[in-house]
Amino acid sequence: MRRRERSRQRRERERTEPTFRDLLEEIGVRPSKALGQNFLHDTRIVQRIAEVADLGPDDLVVEVGPGLGILTRELARRAGTVIAVELDTRLADHLRESLDAENVRIVEGDILDLDLAELVGKRPYHVVANLPYSVAAAVIEHVLESDHRPGRMVVMVQREVAERIVARPPEMSVLAVAVQFYAVPRIAFRVGPGAFVPRPRVDSAVLRLDINPNPPLSGAERAAFFTLVRAGFSQRRKRLANALADALDLPKSVVEERLTAAGIDPDRRAETLSVEEWLAMQRSFGAHPSEVD
Repeated sequence: MRRRERSRQRRERERTEPTFRDLLEEIGVRPSKALGQNFLHDTRIVQRIAEVADLGPDDLVVEVGPGLGILTRELARRAGTVIAVELDTRLADHLRESLDAENVRIVEGDILDLDLAELVGKRPYHVVANLPYSVAAAVIEHVLESDHRPGRMVVMVQREVAERIVARPPEMSVLAVAVQFYAVPRIAFRVGPGAFVPRPRVDSAVLRLDINPNPPLSGAERAAFFTLVRAGFSQRRKRLANALADALDLPKSVVEERLTAAGIDPDRRAETLSVEEWLAMQRSFGAHPSEVD
């Protein structure tokens, strides 16, 4: 049965891929490996993404990189309004001509350059997207660091990136700490290469981020928190006290004292710390970590 199913999927893929390739050629778009452009063509995956997003008829959705619009159409059927942000002029023009949905607005531009509050008119919103591999982490961080964050994000990313984001100690990274500071992430499901044109060499995963409307820190304290995180990860092979002392230009004795006050062993390494421990460290170091009392 599994062999029959694989054969059926292969035949379906062979019927589907030329259609997408022909359309891309007609538009004049050649998928860029450098940009990680892989166009989703599997309608079953599209429906599963929309189900994970849990949209209602009054919801506003921002889609990043709509491409040929296969996900856009499904979002338009489920949500009240869809704002699709497309960087490529040719794809944006194609979407304007081909999409027959009054509740979709195409915005041509780079999401990393856009003010999200202005984009959505300061309305509540969600983000749903199949993100290009090359900018996935940057887009997630841009959205989470915005002053007007969404209620949730549902994004397709490279499987390795998704696993880094949901990691727990002792496998944390700057990306994991940054995302988990703002949101509770989980991998909804994984996606094989056959769902895309062209086929990538790696697996993908759909990631759902339920975003905390009130992050644990703000202002100078939040800035201090991320200063400490970046400093701690700046030399991952070193013990935490050494990495912080070097990056913050502080005496090692001062750093060790503040770590101990936060309940953290100075000999630990950055990847072993949870977000809660980084928060405790920030409280110990204060709003100006590099200053000596």
